[in-house]
Amino acid sequence: MNILHISVECYPIAKVGGLADVVGALPKYQTSLGHDVSVILPFHDNEFTESASLEKIYKGNVQLGDCIHSYSIHKLITPYLGFTVYMVRIPRLLDRTMVYGHQDETERFVTFQKVVLNWLSSEKIKMDIIHCHDHHTGLIPFMTTHTEAYIDLQNTPTVFTIHNAQYQGQISYDNLYYLPSFDRKKIGLIDWDHRINPLATGIKNAWKVTTVSPNYMKELQESANGLENLLRNENKKCVGILNGIDTETWDPETDPMLIKNYKISTLVSGRKANKKWLCDNFDLSIEKPLFAFIGRLVGEKGADLLPDIIEESLGNTDINFLILGSGNQETEEKLRSLRERFMDRYHVHIGYDEQLSHIIYGGADFLLMPSRVEPCGLNQMYALRYGTIPIVRRTGGLKDTVIDIGDGGFGICHDQSLVWDVCYSIKRAIALYQDQTAYKRLQRQIMKIDHSWNRSAQEYLDLYNSLIQLK
Repeated sequence: MNILHISVECYPIAKVGGLADVVGALPKYQTSLGHDVSVILPFHDNEFTESASLEKIYKGNVQLGDCIHSYSIHKLITPYLGFTVYMVRIPRLLDRTMVYGHQDETERFVTFQKVVLNWLSSEKIKMDIIHCHDHHTGLIPFMTTHTEAYIDLQNTPTVFTIHNAQYQGQISYDNLYYLPSFDRKKIGLIDWDHRINPLATGIKNAWKVTTVSPNYMKELQESANGLENLLRNENKKCVGILNGIDTETWDPETDPMLIKNYKISTLVSGRKANKKWLCDNFDLSIEKPLFAFIGRLVGEKGADLLPDIIEESLGNTDINFLILGSGNQETEEKLRSLRERFMDRYHVHIGYDEQLSHIIYGGADFLLMPSRVEPCGLNQMYALRYGTIPIVRRTGGLKDTVIDIGDGGFGICHDQSLVWDVCYSIKRAIALYQDQTAYKRLQRQIMKIDHSWNRSAQEYLDLYNSLIQLK
């Protein structure tokens, strides 16, 4: 099959969250299964593209309202990521360092989608499947099916994956003229709550809709930031496929970012070396259990609870805390202010640091994920792979991937995103840690769990084949 993934993030080119990890791994595993797989994303002016070798393969013009933009398509020559990569470059519109956070995001993402379709249509590139990821690509299933400009693509099956339904990319009808002309009787196919809603558009028009875990698909039909009824109505074409992790990148035996590599048989010495590095660098005690949080400091992740969790736990137990992340400024400030009170047992690193995250997975004893919303979650899978025991709220993909030790499982789970629930789970974790025999046995057990992309990649291929048979 010829498969095209369309996304605005792709690891290691541009990463903000889990979307990048998925788009950087799923195509690689599909390629290894014998398929011709490519990814197209905006050109990002960053360290990766500065050092990469790119070949310009196409150039053209695209109209957005009253503006005409010149664009070029570039193919990544080196480094090779295990699949073909294309980048869309539009001077002063798409060639920016930051993926998000721009005032003209509507213009940027609509133009990106139109360029991709212009290129496919103009060059008569035939794809068996067009796989769109999140709202930034949600208009594509409508444009391929219902606009004359791309009529030659209408028989190409489209799959739309929702990585996070909280972000929908709503567009004012003042900007309707950004879209190619279409029969206005079909305007309901892009509308939700009197606005153009790209996420809703993708759900309505894609041949198949997926989410990144089975449980998240169920949850969306009850709570989807206003799209619950739509997802219930479209449930026959919706399926949840659990994300995997790239076990080549995330392998404690070969990971170049770790201080010391290890496998199950050398778990104790390897993890001790990584924990020692963390404790030495952040003024913590290696003798105490180390609890960590890695992620965006936003309400979705339950990060606003962290200051109270840390204050409560460090006031009553003798443990270490290490936080890595950035996001809400108020939460950042509260976390910084705790350093003075708990200097020898707590540290926060505000920002994003890929290597530090790997070392934390390789050295922390427990990973906190008190998420209010977690469509799939990859952090808990990385933690399991590295022998770090996850403490999670039962929601979304966390419920699908972590079973509580009290139920014969291998993690520590709680039902609510509340300070009390998390602190109680921390006390359970301390009790486990104090029984070092049981603790190490559990670490060895979780490192054997297979969360690779092999199974998930095949599920997507089976789904693609079912759509091709409908043509």
